[in-house]
Amino acid sequence: MKFGFMIAGASLFVSALMGSVFGQAAPKVATIPAPPDVASPPKDAQLTDSGLASKVLQEGSGTLRPVAADSVKVHYTGWLTDGKMFDSSVLRGRPITFELSRVIAGWTEGLQLMVVGEKRRLWIPEELAYKGQAGRPAGMLVFDVELLDVIESPKVPANVAAVPEDAEVTKSGLASVVLKAGTGTVHPKAKNTVEVHYSGWTTDGKMFDSSVSRGKPAKFPLNRVIAGWTEGVQLMVEGEKRRFWIPEKLAYKGKAGAPAGMLVFDVELLSIEN
Repeated sequence: MKFGFMIAGASLFVSALMGSVFGQAAPKVATIPAPPDVASPPKDAQLTDSGLASKVLQEGSGTLRPVAADSVKVHYTGWLTDGKMFDSSVLRGRPITFELSRVIAGWTEGLQLMVVGEKRRLWIPEELAYKGQAGRPAGMLVFDVELLDVIESPKVPANVAAVPEDAEVTKSGLASVVLKAGTGTVHPKAKNTVEVHYSGWTTDGKMFDSSVSRGKPAKFPLNRVIAGWTEGVQLMVEGEKRRFWIPEKLAYKGKAGAPAGMLVFDVELLSIEN
């Protein structure tokens, strides 16, 4: 889970489309036959400058194409060029959702060619896949991918660069503005566990983390995250959405590898647990 960015002392999350595509081995009791053109791209395949080849198998019903910052929901099956299947969400019966910028380059590029409802076959050269990494599928990989949904990346707030004049500022220096009033009446305590949706940006507008993009809320003990979160979420009630400007002293304090400087988070408090 990627809310390691918020947890004090936690290592930063790094993800990639690995081996069995998301580290989940496909069932060994079943397989999906390889397509007849698995060994090499056919003459009618679309070829990009990078060397990625693809062919539309099913036209889509949508018009929106994802960008690298978006998340996508897909079904897929992957084969080696000798016809051996190495992974399939179809066999597992569960589509997957992932951030498009955090997978192998062939997927990041290939999915941006697609619209919702489209099914496409991708021939991904090794330099756009695992580049010879030990234990990973080697050589060119072939994927049949169906794009089921696009989850657009949250937009950068217009006031991300500085605290606005109408913000509430606490004694610690934490600033916030209520974006949506809540429906609850109880504020969480530091000992509570909370469930939230959130997105975080640096003050130059770069988004570094988002549960919204992943399509899955984060749940954590409120006393196990950075100080600005521990303090700020206690100001909220269930259903409330609030924007926080968290000074570095309440965030990562210059820790190497962590987001630097003041951080801006949009946080929606979904639930409070004892």
